[in-house]
Order: sequence, then structure tokens, then C-alpha cells
Amino acid sequence: MPTRVRGLYRGPFRLAAVALAVALVAAGCGGGGRSRDPNVVVELDHYTSAAASRQFDALLERCAGRFDLRVQRQNVPVDQLMPKVLRDATAHSLPDLLFVDNPDLQTVAKTGALTELSLYGLDGRGYFPGIVEAGSYRGKLYGLAPGVNGLALIYNRTLFERAGLEPPETWRELERAAEELTRGSTHGIAFSAIASEEGTWQFEPFLWSNGGELTDLRSPRAVEALKFWSGLVDSGVASRSVVNWNQNDVTDRFVSGHAAMMINGSWTLSTLDEEGVNYGVVPIPTPSRDIAPQVPLGGEIGVIPETTPRRQADAARVLGCMLEKETMLEWSTQHAYVPARVEAAAQYAEDVPAMRPFVEEVATGRARTAELGPRYRAVSQALADAIQATIAGATSPEKALERAARVAGSEG
Repeated sequence: MPTRVRGLYRGPFRLAAVALAVALVAAGCGGGGRSRDPNVVVELDHYTSAAASRQFDALLERCAGRFDLRVQRQNVPVDQLMPKVLRDATAHSLPDLLFVDNPDLQTVAKTGALTELSLYGLDGRGYFPGIVEAGSYRGKLYGLAPGVNGLALIYNRTLFERAGLEPPETWRELERAAEELTRGSTHGIAFSAIASEEGTWQFEPFLWSNGGELTDLRSPRAVEALKFWSGLVDSGVASRSVVNWNQNDVTDRFVSGHAAMMINGSWTLSTLDEEGVNYGVVPIPTPSRDIAPQVPLGGEIGVIPETTPRRQADAARVLGCMLEKETMLEWSTQHAYVPARVEAAAQYAEDVPAMRPFVEEVATGRARTAELGPRYRAVSQALADAIQATIAGATSPEKALERAARVAGSEG
């Protein structure tokens, strides 16, 4: 059994949508005219797992303690996080250090409320390129992440061995393996095609590896990718219920033996270990072996809002500590993330072999906002709706993507 990864959430958007706001207080710097204890760090997050909350709290305490600060934690529901951040940005009342889901960074940066990391001697040297892209807006670096998550193909070793199959590397091999493994109540593959960011996130590796782009949803490459994706359902190797499944549901199907393979993330590995599933992990199959997988990068990213020079400097010190190699390794082990620094990720792959495929994919992973910037969310939703309509049989891939392009254009 692969090395167990501890302390994980069961879905990336429970974790990836986490936004953390850390108010690092400096002497004489108060909000609303009130003095603030210079030794208190006020932290805001949406961690719901007690174990993960304790782990992150310990990292914060250690980094804050280096500067003689303490941590006071607060929680905000995830669906209220970005509305609150945008309201506070307008009111010039953002906290001193903020962690947001990386696709939201550019939306916050667009308000003008963030400061460049170069002011504090923090830069993207040694980081994977996609992570630097995720933290940038209009060519300036505003945020960096301790680690990122992504997707891979997770397969049932026992079923593959019984069928005499090797894990697939190409789309054609994936189709053949799924067909061979579809028996009775077991489908060959499971994935999420729910009408939300999860559905788009799961489809993006197939879109990008086929040469499609979010900026041109009408392209033949995009249409071909959606035909492949919906074809898995039309051929019967994937359930039509994928349109209702989030990624936790996909995990449940795999654990129960109702799916021989699944597209899912590293956060699922602890569940598979706990359930005693004999599984393997490989990179997401691509159209041909000479094409590297291109997965979207998920996870939180740290930014420093404009407050006062002293408070910004304190925030930068704590963020810098969170970005150190050893902290990255600890963060990644606890959350099943891949360290954001290339050197740390290489060591992590050696220490946690089950994570090696995820590490390999980060090298060619992509920031979802790299091309679209703040428009990403609108395009993502339009694409998710197109995926739903196609799989449900309501329209063709061509017509669904044509409509998605129009909708995304009108909302951009």
C-alpha cells in the first residue's frame, strides 16, 4: 500500500476554496482608532476538519512566534469569503495577510488592494512556473502558495491485475481499459461533471492536453475534447450520473467498487488508505504519449493587502516563513499538496511515493487564470454548463460550446 498521506480533506473545494485572512498587528497600528495588541495575530479561515485546523494553526503559531506574535483564530463560511474580501477591499479594511483560492487572486488584485511581493524580497525564483502565474496579475507577483493540489488517474490495482491490464497513458488506452473493466454494477471510470467549478476543473486536463483553450471554446480542439469526455458516458463506461456527482461522490463510487478508475486528487488518498483499497496513481492520460498532461493547479495563495508599512512587513515575515522549504514540506504532508518549490517537491516525491504522479504533473500544470484573469469564473461556469448539456444529451458538443463562448463573452 502506498505511503499514507495524513490529515486530508475529502474534496479540493472544501480545501482549495479555503481563504485565510491573518491580521498581524503592529504596535500603534489600530483599526477604527482602537489600539491593537502588537503580539496578537488574528487569523480568519474556513477549515472544517478539526485535524487540519490544528495542523494549520500550529504552522501559523510557529511562524508568528518567530516574531513574538500570538494567533487568534476566526472562521468565515466559504461562500461568504470572497464577498467579504471584496467588501473589505472597497472599505480599505482588509487584514494584513490573506490566503485565497488561487483563481480569485486576480479578482482581488484588480481592486488595487494588494501589494507586490517584491517590496518584501519575496519572488518566484525556484517555484514551478504555473504557481508563479497563479500569483500574478498584469505581470506583477502578488501572491505565492506553500503548495498546490491537482488531479490524476487513480485506478483499482486488483481489478487491473485480474484483467491483465496496465494503467492507461493515452485516451485510446483509457477507453479500452474502461470498456474492459465495465462489468455489472461497476463502471470503468468515474469523474465529476457537476455544473460548477468542479466539473470544469475535471475537464480542463483533457481540454488543454488536446490543444484546446478556455479563450477559444469554439475551436475544433475544444470540441474534440468534449466529444471524448461525453463519449465515455455515451459508450456506457461512465455513468450518466456523473452530472450529479461532486468529487466526494466520485471517491465513494471508487471505494465501493462501482468504478475501476477515477479522475480525482491527492486529497482522496487518505480515504483510500483508511478503506483498504488496493490502488495506484498515474498522471492523467493524454491524446498521445508525447503529450505531457496539463492539470489545473488548485489550492490557496498568500497575498499581502495594503495596510501600513509596519503591518505589511510583519505579514511578509510570516508569509515568508510559510514559504520556507521545511514549512512547505510539512504543509504538503498534512494536506496532500505538492510543495510549490521545485526542490522541495523533488524531496517530497522521494518521501511520499504515492504523491509522485502529482508532483510530476505540477511541472506542466497551469494557472486557471493565466489567460482569462478575473474573467475565469464566468468562463468556467459557462463551460461547466456546456459539459452538463452535452452529457445529458440536450445538445451537441459543438452547439454547447458555441453557447458557452457566447455566454462567457457577454459576462466577461
